[in-house]
Amino acid sequence: APRCRRAMWRGAAAALLCLATACLLHRGFEPRARLLSAAELRRYRGAPGEPGLYLALLGRVFDVERGRKHYGPGGAYSALAGRDATRAFASGDFTPAGLVDDVSGLLPPQLLSIHSWLSFYSDNYDPVGKLVGRFYDENGAPTKALREAEAAIEEALKFQAESERKQQQFPPCNSEWSSAKGTRFWCSKQSGGVNRDWAGVPRKLYHPGSKGSRCVCVRSTGPPWGQPDSSQHSDRGDLDNPHLEQYDGCHPLAEQCVLTG
Repeated sequence: APRCRRAMWRGAAAALLCLATACLLHRGFEPRARLLSAAELRRYRGAPGEPGLYLALLGRVFDVERGRKHYGPGGAYSALAGRDATRAFASGDFTPAGLVDDVSGLLPPQLLSIHSWLSFYSDNYDPVGKLVGRFYDENGAPTKALREAEAAIEEALKFQAESERKQQQFPPCNSEWSSAKGTRFWCSKQSGGVNRDWAGVPRKLYHPGSKGSRCVCVRSTGPPWGQPDSSQHSDRGDLDNPHLEQYDGCHPLAEQCVLTG
């Protein structure tokens, strides 16, 4: 019996060890990161006699040897090898002026591009370490520049999420124009490229501080967007949203509206 108990404890310990290892791997656990200088990184451009093929993005260095046909000498992205050219990932500028790590002044879509590329390299290539310079100091600690870049990317992600939420709430209408019939707006379950289980009715959507409007499809039944179904709300969907306006001459609940003239 004692021998059986010892075997059971060994089995349980092995299972716990496997579980702990899996958790660490799931969290991206890796040994202490190697620190490289810019001069050392330049030696990793994949040329004969050089020790390997690396590139850096936001100061994080990746081994891109398995993508040699793209990043090695003669490859379409060979200019990215052996350096941190983060700005080029956002701008597409592969001139010497663009192959730099300065990300100041980039627009939210460009910051999202950097985030997307960083996810791509993290998922497909092995991390090597950190590049000492703009984004990491000589001890491997994040610099102010990195914290600012990451904060800007986080804001861009929030803006994207909010835009997607608004697109789900108020999908764009379908529209067409002809000299004979004028402009026709209509809603469907796929209008605006947003798949959903409701079609909605056309309305003008105004943005605060702007005189312009655009046609969106609005739910006409159920509780308002983002609010639980309860007796506190009328069964009118988002029709009572203060930023919406009905098209003149169109039935309030029609799925299409034709404007002549």
